[in-house]
Amino acid sequence: VQLQASGGGLVQAGGSLRLSCAASGRTFSSYVMGWFRQAPGKERDLVAAINSSGFRKYYTDSVKGRFTISRDNTKNTVYLQMNSLEPADTAVYYCAARTGVLTGPYDYWGQGTLVTVSS
Repeated sequence: VQLQASGGGLVQAGGSLRLSCAASGRTFSSYVMGWFRQAPGKERDLVAAINSSGFRKYYTDSVKGRFTISRDNTKNTVYLQMNSLEPADTAVYYCAARTGVLTGPYDYWGQGTLVTVSS
């Protein structure tokens, strides 16, 4: 599966952005999808993940209540709605896909999209 992320940009603290990740191929609905982020000088961390049906979701603690992951299997797209953004959310965001459970190594990666939150 090939992944294409978009939607990053510059936003002020407290603002919102929605990231999108479009996938190619007819098997999108069978994949677990995740959003990762990597800030300068830091490791790439899992931010949110959603199972193939969309009923199970995972969020890292720092984004709970602010970020929402969703997917539209008819459009082969996964979204990350980011509200109440903070400067600490500044990072390159990547979408990724895997089979199986929500967490663990991901097999397919999109290019990153940069999110910059100004204070």
